[in-house]
Amino acid sequence: MRKTIQIAASILSADFSHLGDQVKQALEAGVRWIHVDIMDGHFVPNLSMGSQVVRSLRPIADKFGALLHVHLMVEEPERYLADFVRAGANSVSVHVETCPHLHRTIQEIRALGARSGVALNPATPLAALEEILTEVDFVLVMSVEPGFGGQDFIPSSLDKIVRLRRMLSERGLDQVQIAVDGGIHAQTAGPVARAGATVLVAGSAIFNAHASVTDNLRELRAAIGEGKTGLQL
Repeated sequence: MRKTIQIAASILSADFSHLGDQVKQALEAGVRWIHVDIMDGHFVPNLSMGSQVVRSLRPIADKFGALLHVHLMVEEPERYLADFVRAGANSVSVHVETCPHLHRTIQEIRALGARSGVALNPATPLAALEEILTEVDFVLVMSVEPGFGGQDFIPSSLDKIVRLRRMLSERGLDQVQIAVDGGIHAQTAGPVARAGATVLVAGSAIFNAHASVTDNLRELRAAIGEGKTGLQL
């Protein structure tokens, strides 16, 4: 099957004193998916940002026709859906581990006018998704434990991605995207793409002091054989 592979820039690893400039650099280099991690200090150990950051990035993203994705790593995510969509989120993902009424939460995201996604932790089996796959636009596979940037990719995630891609194909759901978040860099991007992922979420591989955002994105694209606008397979 032919698919376009996107690189999503995770701002968790950006320099927040220059956040707007760094996001603009990523967008100028061809990124069209900005990934915003929201952490509550309960579901994951750390605290991060709120809806105001999404609101401040919306005008920058609009100049490039880019999407803002909010990844809610929080307890009771349904409490925050409207705030983030109103702030400018195009898509929202919630964790299966935090949603006892997942179907209703996904419906709420769609009713607000955003694309819906469901995320699952490394130890959460794919079976947890079987009853919701027909309702979502994408699945976010965590390939590290959520809550910290710069972690090493968990190798067993590759098999999980392969099995998820097979599960979607068997159900005629090839339009559902597979996003992979955690440990994505030049050495892991190629294997993850070949396993079946269509969105690679990268943070420290894009925003770091070793090279420019443009050069880092060029290295990631080379790892998956991708040109600036996407790789057709």
